[in-house]
Amino acid sequence: MIDITIQNFEAEVLQASMQQPVLLDIWAPWCGPCRTLGPMLEKLEAEYGGRFVLAKLNSDEQPEIAGQLSAMFGVRSIPFCVMFRDGQPVDGFVGALPQAQIKQFLDKHVPAEAQLEADAAAGEAGRLADAGDTQAALERLQQAIAIDPANDAARLDYVKLLLQAGRLADARLAYEPVASKAPTDVRIAALGHWIEACEAAASARPVEQLQAAIAANKRDFDARFELAQTHFAAQRWTEAMDELLEIIMRDKGWRDQLARKTYVSILELMNKPAPAAGPESGAKGALEIAGKAQAPAGDPVVDQYRRKLSMALF
Repeated sequence: MIDITIQNFEAEVLQASMQQPVLLDIWAPWCGPCRTLGPMLEKLEAEYGGRFVLAKLNSDEQPEIAGQLSAMFGVRSIPFCVMFRDGQPVDGFVGALPQAQIKQFLDKHVPAEAQLEADAAAGEAGRLADAGDTQAALERLQQAIAIDPANDAARLDYVKLLLQAGRLADARLAYEPVASKAPTDVRIAALGHWIEACEAAASARPVEQLQAAIAANKRDFDARFELAQTHFAAQRWTEAMDELLEIIMRDKGWRDQLARKTYVSILELMNKPAPAAGPESGAKGALEIAGKAQAPAGDPVVDQYRRKLSMALF
């Protein structure tokens, strides 16, 4: 539990919530229900074992913060609790609720123990993969999925690493539990297209034969797509997109926009994860309750191929 002031609000609430949820308890010494709620929240913070941080703000001493949050949520009384995640206020409740209701509120926003354990294993796997120890990374990701089968992020990292290692059958097997989510999740869709490309490449015609077919007929889209999938399977990203772009420029709707969908999937796979937002430099004229997302520097190749696709489509 930490006491919040205007001086430490950004660091201890906004920035801290980028790492784990922060529950801000707005109270006052004269408030009777606050004296009931406060000890209950401290007990829950200990019970949840560090899965969220409890921060307390005296509304009499810090009226600017309390006032802005109250106005944001349309609240006029205390105790008032606000949950922060990823640098933003996302939910809240008013009054000294029973412990069971507070736990229901927390469980909507606080990660389960299994998720935290799985995330830690996945983080270690990422460091192992960066160090070149692919097998150890795969073992840690497999462990993460076993701990938390619903952890899609760990599963997708596992599928991607399996594909990079050339273990197509294992990648397909690991991908199947999330395949149905592809229409609404771009990363799942991207890995699905990669798997399909690898499967198609296994029986594709030789590159020279495909290039000859294209030279003889620029509109031989089947040959172009087959060549694009061969490049895609081999992680020759730009070569694959070049062939797909030729299809898109000549026939945007070919095979239900398959060329465009595959092109977008390659861009997604090339994307680097956005870094966590850090504290901004420079003086502020007024308190900012919500954090500002920092736009990551773009990959020049990805940016170039995004522009190419935009020009071809529009």
